[in-house]
Amino acid sequence: MIVRSLTLDFFRNYPHFGAEFSPGVNVIWGENAQGKTNLLEAVAYLSTASSHRARYDRELIQFGVDHAFLQGEVEARGRRFTLEARLSRGARRQLFSNGVRLKTAGELAGVLTTVLFCPEDLWLIREGAAVRRRFLDSCICQLRPRYAEALAEYRRLYEHKTRILRDWEEHPSLLDTLDEFSLRMAQTGALLIHYRAHFIRRLGEVTPAIHRDFSGGREKLALTYGTVSTVTDPLAPAKTILEQLLAHQESHRRAELEARQCLSGPHKDDMEVELDGLSARQFASQGQTRTAALSLKLAAREIFYQETGEWPVLLLDDVLSELDGKRQEYVLKRITSGQVFITCCEEMELARLGGARTFRIREGTLVGSS
Repeated sequence: MIVRSLTLDFFRNYPHFGAEFSPGVNVIWGENAQGKTNLLEAVAYLSTASSHRARYDRELIQFGVDHAFLQGEVEARGRRFTLEARLSRGARRQLFSNGVRLKTAGELAGVLTTVLFCPEDLWLIREGAAVRRRFLDSCICQLRPRYAEALAEYRRLYEHKTRILRDWEEHPSLLDTLDEFSLRMAQTGALLIHYRAHFIRRLGEVTPAIHRDFSGGREKLALTYGTVSTVTDPLAPAKTILEQLLAHQESHRRAELEARQCLSGPHKDDMEVELDGLSARQFASQGQTRTAALSLKLAAREIFYQETGEWPVLLLDDVLSELDGKRQEYVLKRITSGQVFITCCEEMELARLGGARTFRIREGTLVGSS
């Protein structure tokens, strides 16, 4: 899986950008705040139609203009794809694959898969559950179109139900639709739990070996899935999970009305990480959290390869500078296959990266490549 070229118009701080990339390692370098991360964000957007740094698409459009354009020439599954995203402040975004407009972002699944690792991910273990849910959602959406559709639907239903619970005392008639939204949330929520459980099981099979090598065999990592308390087996069929979610909703109905917020559903799910039987979030050192976070990302990369037969595009955003020499070498040894993009503030030694191609960025402009 290879991004052959990337074209941008009015995306972030790039008025215009165009470049062709190596199928191996590509180093994007330049001083801070010049736009290096924006390039990686653009590549990731073409794989998921979402940004790890922006909640709304309008945040990706350059100040002073009303639209932005992204285009990537991609090689995957022995075929060539032209992926396009057209963003507008006043209209819905439009996504295209080989000139055909896509109905949903889920249709991007399987075309371009990416694994993004940025400095914030080094705290994937220490932060709250929302960070780990985003990690899971980003991975599963790229592998399972049905999951991406269910996730978008669940978020929409959650917002509607939240408004009903917030305003029902002032507008009692809103309660007439509450049960319908609760049922539909349970139906889509059951799918989310089912897919998350199976992906975490895969992570639990792959990550410990990577972490063991990374830590020199000194630590044992384990993963568990925390979801709605009435769900006795998250790996069960979605139909079984649905019945258990409905029971949880019913037991929390009065509490939700009184609290005026959604208290039941997988929007509070978490993936718990343990090192040698202890909670990594509570007890791991800074070095241990970095090792565990790196192991999760590299495990996701290997799962993508197992699923598709192709290495996903790996995006390393200024991560190596955050690691000590030992961890740097470990990461570099594990990324010898597949296409890799690395951002850094100084031109790296190309010998360490197997003859990488370099691109220098200054103020949203490509000023040199080799």
